[in-house]
Amino acid sequence: MAPLSAALGGVDSHGRALAKAVTWRAVGTLDTFVWSWLITGHPGAAGAIATLETFTKIFLFYLHERAWRLLPWAPDAHLRSLIKAVSWRAVGSLDTFILSLLVTGNARHAASIAVVEVLTKIILYYLHERAWRRVPWGRLEARPPEPRPEPAAAARD
Repeated sequence: MAPLSAALGGVDSHGRALAKAVTWRAVGTLDTFVWSWLITGHPGAAGAIATLETFTKIFLFYLHERAWRLLPWAPDAHLRSLIKAVSWRAVGSLDTFILSLLVTGNARHAASIAVVEVLTKIILYYLHERAWRRVPWGRLEARPPEPRPEPAAAARD
């Protein structure tokens, strides 16, 4: 039986998945901070939400990446990147809503922050995913199949 990496046609290493999580979190945290500040009018609350998300989302993103590596479908396709962006946003929006509600105590602010981020973060995540497709570091590419020896000429006759 072929190893999982061969069956998938190449997968990301743990290090690559972690690096993607950290770089995405930098982009995502800045987006969360800006929208939280604009919606609540409180930079302290925005900072608290963004800081908490730094920890929860790195962990959640890592799990999301590891789950997606199990799906061998079209690893380089734009549609895959878009579907990953949408699935991640569902997880991320729920996390944003819960953290915003805990920090602000205001369901309207929490919902507003989570909803506005749906659009901005899907676009940002898609761009992040496409940028990482250009980075070869950390990909565990499947080895090409070994060539089979040609039958001897006498065996063909």
